[in-house]
Amino acid sequence: MLRVPVLSKSGKPLMPTKASRARRWLKAGKAKVVHNDLECFAIQLTFETGEDTQPIAIGIDPGKFYSGIGVQSSLSTLWMAHLVLPFKTVKERMQLRRIMRLCRRGKRINRKLPYSERCHRQARFNNRKQAKLPPSIRANKQLELRVVKELFKLFPVSAIHYELVMADVDKTSGRKSARSGVGFSPVMVGTTKMLTWLSELAPVITHQGWQKNGNGTSQLRQWLGLTKDKKNKPNQTPVTHAVDGVTLAAFEFIQWREWHSSNAKHGNWQGFVEITPAPFAVIRRPPVSRRQLHLCVPSKGGKRRKYGGTVTRHDYRKGDKVIAEKAGKIYIGWCSGDTKTQVSVSDVNWKRLGQFTASKVQLLQRSTGLIVVPSPGLSNLTTLSGTV
Repeated sequence: MLRVPVLSKSGKPLMPTKASRARRWLKAGKAKVVHNDLECFAIQLTFETGEDTQPIAIGIDPGKFYSGIGVQSSLSTLWMAHLVLPFKTVKERMQLRRIMRLCRRGKRINRKLPYSERCHRQARFNNRKQAKLPPSIRANKQLELRVVKELFKLFPVSAIHYELVMADVDKTSGRKSARSGVGFSPVMVGTTKMLTWLSELAPVITHQGWQKNGNGTSQLRQWLGLTKDKKNKPNQTPVTHAVDGVTLAAFEFIQWREWHSSNAKHGNWQGFVEITPAPFAVIRRPPVSRRQLHLCVPSKGGKRRKYGGTVTRHDYRKGDKVIAEKAGKIYIGWCSGDTKTQVSVSDVNWKRLGQFTASKVQLLQRSTGLIVVPSPGLSNLTTLSGTV
């Protein structure tokens, strides 16, 4: 059953309510619709009420290219998301920046001079900060943190459950496996920093997906009867990554209890949680290029062509959600570029839908730094397709 986020008159998150009750409040003027950057339907009360809440948990399943997030209460699943992380885009752009920087430094050196008289830069020596995160990892963590902060504006979250990734290399096959906890994975980088950021919002409990002592995500997911698609991880469906986010959030209400007899050691899951169909969204950052004076290589004649940035020659900024019309057909997408008379519109995967006359483009929503595509209807985690 759909649960609608509710805010108090002062803007404090309250317990979500049924959609039928939300409709009655709206019709009677007791509530109004409020906008949020996650494009999740929510209401705000116009009258004073109590502010008592029940436990609600957020589960985060971090990854290298994709992450899953779930919001869960003891009686219902409230929200799910599949995050498309900017790791690959940021890494490629940093590599290109490094190559172009080396080229520029090489061009300024006069190799006709003796080596000692050439214009080499000074040695850096040991002036590196050890606490810096790689830009690609930082971008991943900042996107996850941004979504979590938006969820705190909608739900009275009491705890955050975060999965720890431990990689290892199998000596026989040479492939990575999450078993002994020895090894390296890019997903592991930045975990300490991320946990510090999250702990400023709410208490954080960590779990390990492969752990077999009752604290593992896989064991609880199987006990809850949820299905996961492990073969098609790039698929933007609830059963690829969001299912683990919901499972992690369920740890707030389900615990593994061990008990011993004279001959054996046993255990069982204790507690109650109900997994229900819930809204699902795919979220990513608009991959807008940063402003550059030259497009990698300076043009001839000293004329610089504008490249990158968010400003266009029209009334739109890159990342704005717009509706455009061309040849009698309507397109909904995001502004991704412009020419002298046209505006480029792209879809959720940043593939260009076309170039439209500026007068036939209308603004739907200003850029929030997120591209959110809610799935129609409710999504069900008990089916492999993830749809109701």
